[in-house]
Amino acid sequence: MTDLRTDLGEAVATAFAAEGVDASLARVTTSDRPDLADFQSNGALAAAKALKANPRDLATRVASRLESDQRLSSVEVAGPGFINLKVSDAALASRAQAVANDAAHAGASGVGSPRKVVIDYAGPNVAKPMHVGHLRSSIIGESLKRLFRFRGDTVWGDAHFGDWGFQMGLLIVAVGDEGKADPFLSEGDGPFPADSPVTLDDLERLYPQAAARAKEDVAFRDRARKATAELQAGRPGYRALWAHFVAVSRTALEREFGALGVTFDLWNGESDADPVMAEMIAHLETTGLLVEDAGARVVHVAKPGETRKKKLPDGTVIEAPSPPPLLVISSEGSAMYGTTDLATILDRRKAIDPDLILYVVDERQAEHFEQVFRAAYLAGYAPAGSLDHLGFGTMNGPDGKPFKTRAGGVLKLHDLITMAVDKARERLREAKLGDDLPPAEFEATAHQVAVAALKFADLSNSRTTSYVFDLDRFMSFEGKTGPYLLYQAVRIKSLLRKGADQGATPGPIVIAEPAERDLALTLDAFAQAVTEAYDKRMPHVVAEHAYRLAQAFSKFYAACPVLIAPDAATVASRLALAKAALDQLESALDLLGIESPERM
Repeated sequence: MTDLRTDLGEAVATAFAAEGVDASLARVTTSDRPDLADFQSNGALAAAKALKANPRDLATRVASRLESDQRLSSVEVAGPGFINLKVSDAALASRAQAVANDAAHAGASGVGSPRKVVIDYAGPNVAKPMHVGHLRSSIIGESLKRLFRFRGDTVWGDAHFGDWGFQMGLLIVAVGDEGKADPFLSEGDGPFPADSPVTLDDLERLYPQAAARAKEDVAFRDRARKATAELQAGRPGYRALWAHFVAVSRTALEREFGALGVTFDLWNGESDADPVMAEMIAHLETTGLLVEDAGARVVHVAKPGETRKKKLPDGTVIEAPSPPPLLVISSEGSAMYGTTDLATILDRRKAIDPDLILYVVDERQAEHFEQVFRAAYLAGYAPAGSLDHLGFGTMNGPDGKPFKTRAGGVLKLHDLITMAVDKARERLREAKLGDDLPPAEFEATAHQVAVAALKFADLSNSRTTSYVFDLDRFMSFEGKTGPYLLYQAVRIKSLLRKGADQGATPGPIVIAEPAERDLALTLDAFAQAVTEAYDKRMPHVVAEHAYRLAQAFSKFYAACPVLIAPDAATVASRLALAKAALDQLESALDLLGIESPERM
């Protein structure tokens, strides 16, 4: 389904071409002055400069070619050569009706050539509770997965556990030292106990203790490194103990992800790439990419003497050294973080053969991914340009630093969600919302409000920027917040229910009032927002549209009485506009991973 901006862009391009001007200059944008026009084209200025012509004269000639277009009520030239376009009420009504009739996509369009896409996000670690640092990756990755599917791609969301590195060796040794895993430490092939020797609390307690001890105790660290290598080499008892670590951890992870409405198609970990590890190492050796370096084995990913451009946080671009070699095998014989990432690319190529793999991981991991991607391209494991690290900023406290608890520790994600739900209950009661709901429905609504507050606060910011966590502001039912959007959705649902009770139903859309025009134009803009968010991999564009749509509906609702409109046709038209706004708002919210309640 084509939006008005695209359609008018094609018409302006044809008019430019008829004047001997490059049609690519005929870009149509939303007007900077909505009081004067709906859309504008500034291409005449650039075209006239290239042709050494008067831009206003050129714009006037182009405008004259557009005056017969029935979709336009006026075409005017302003200033030095801006072409202002105002859409007719009939064309707006037709477009709004098309959006209303498009139940599947609410006026947006799909991609021309669907792709197979893997999105790697969340990245939880076995034995470590999820914390606020996992929030952005989970929320952004889930939204991108939904966005790419919405446009027609086949998408696999992969949680990609951290379950195969040094932390596993630390845990094996720590659990063994406490006498909790004696049957698993034997050299034999088993059988081994089916019940886990550890609980989640055990893992959460033991891991930080072991990590701290390894920094001070060389002998302990060496034992952990040896255990890591033996686990990766296939020692049966270690593998059985490791499987319990993974199972116990996954139960907690599924709880947190489920609370956030985050799902995965693949629950793979670094360990799932182990079956291709030997093949990969042999291939890297055969091709000469894997070389000795101070007792370790690495892949040199930079060209001799290469430098690269690097952008600093303040926007300054500097010359920086090329990325260091990718460490593949440590001096102790263990596979490293980069090794499993490289093997995972090969494994995904064999299992799925994706056209694109997106990694939604903290921006601070940029150099790591540059190393891995370069190695993958050198080894032929991925076509050039098919790997993309979508870095993101941090969620900060009032001090501008990554968010911490009041005691200075890292806040667990479970505790954050609980805190948000508590605040949602409080705000609902303050606003006298949900007072007549049964207790179970009130609790479900509070949870939806909490998730909407957290997700919209995150996704309304550009992925690449950091933001300050302010739960009081996020949870407001006024302003640019998730709860505000839910309130507007619930308001429309209530309106439609009242209409149905009165026997009124949506009918043909007619545009007559300014607020109706504004709402119809906003409905039309969804297609562009979805396309831009998809192309740039920036969910905040959809979040911005959702907020503008909620505002446009609120103004329409205030200016244009619906159920008490002067005649049945107007009631039916305005109900149809309201229903179209609801459908599109819920489509946008769904792309953000937000679900709206039926009532408040």
